[in-house]
Amino acid sequence: MSVVAVPGSKSVTARALFLAAAAEGTTTLRRPLLSDDTDGFAEGLTKLGYAVEREPDRWRIEGRPAGPAVGQADVYCRDAATAARFLPALAAAGHGTYRFDASAQMRRRPVAPLTDALRRLGVDLRHEEAEGHLPLTVTARGIKGGDLELDASLSSQFLTAMLLVAPLTAEGLRIRVTGLVSAPYVEITLAMMRSFGVEVLREGDTLTVPPGGYRATDYDIEPDASTASYFFAAAALTGASATVPGLGAGALQGDLRFVDILRRMGAEVETGADATTVTGTGRLSGVTVNMRDISDTMPTLAAIAPFADGPVRIEDVYNTRVKECDRLDACAENLRRQGIRVETGRDWIEIHPGTPIATEITCHGDHRIAMSFAVAGLRTPGVTFDDPGCVKKTFPEFHEAFAAQRRAWGV
Repeated sequence: MSVVAVPGSKSVTARALFLAAAAEGTTTLRRPLLSDDTDGFAEGLTKLGYAVEREPDRWRIEGRPAGPAVGQADVYCRDAATAARFLPALAAAGHGTYRFDASAQMRRRPVAPLTDALRRLGVDLRHEEAEGHLPLTVTARGIKGGDLELDASLSSQFLTAMLLVAPLTAEGLRIRVTGLVSAPYVEITLAMMRSFGVEVLREGDTLTVPPGGYRATDYDIEPDASTASYFFAAAALTGASATVPGLGAGALQGDLRFVDILRRMGAEVETGADATTVTGTGRLSGVTVNMRDISDTMPTLAAIAPFADGPVRIEDVYNTRVKECDRLDACAENLRRQGIRVETGRDWIEIHPGTPIATEITCHGDHRIAMSFAVAGLRTPGVTFDDPGCVKKTFPEFHEAFAAQRRAWGV
């Protein structure tokens, strides 16, 4: 058995930063993820006037339920979708003029479902260039609240942003949700809101959030389940064993369900109270899976799919086309260049068995493409990457950590 140290969850860290900023009092976050995305989020809070004190394994945030401490700010969100979608909602609850911009990659990604929702609640905001995209200026005068219908078919982050800001509104929010993807991420949001003192009432597709704000707390960040998928997949691929402590039966993150797919493909999986272990058995079976709820792990499965003994078909993952890149096309493109037969549709990809040849992987600036094909590279010596540094978004030390793990496994 090999114990793998996985850094903190990006999704949990981003939500915790928002909640800490919105809460009354000082919150301590323990073992947060330090990556380009979370650094950008924390920097955005600082620009908005929140006091953020950072040590390597402990961050302290002084909350301000009334909103940003400054009346004007220019926030650069880098490549971070969480910052670009959460921080404008937080700013809208305050009073002032706040501009949000981001990298060219993030500018291409949509924010329209969020900004449409804020506008319907009376928030004054303006897209400076392309409608529904950053850059964006929010002229904030607080949010009254009320009833809202929200389309979450492109990303659950739009719903999360509105849920997180709801306790800061005057009347609370009653949100009717349509087309939800990545539903487990919303469960993370609801559980974390509960930890900060807010209980959300759920009735069918409607979520009701009371006003009244949050209370500060000490909060432990669990390891990132999406990142753990690379080590679990590597174990299944090579016949090794990987144990990730901190991700057990009570884990918040739905992406841990990736191990259920590996089990179906033939790996041995043991999930305990506070750890999960995957052990490869020397074979991988073909499988058809719906990954709508765990779509961030789609590239992980796609990259190792050629080593299965039958086709691997991944369905209901249209939203991966509007991530850091079009991940369906990026996976298909790289697999085809490796000599693998691949078919794709609007929301699916089917990958046939084969022996990938060594080639340079085109990362499209996407951390998940780079890390996924690094896993597959365990069975394809000579694979290189056009942009290996793009992993800084969520796991800056990935290549070093993965190389060390490979040596520990002797593969």
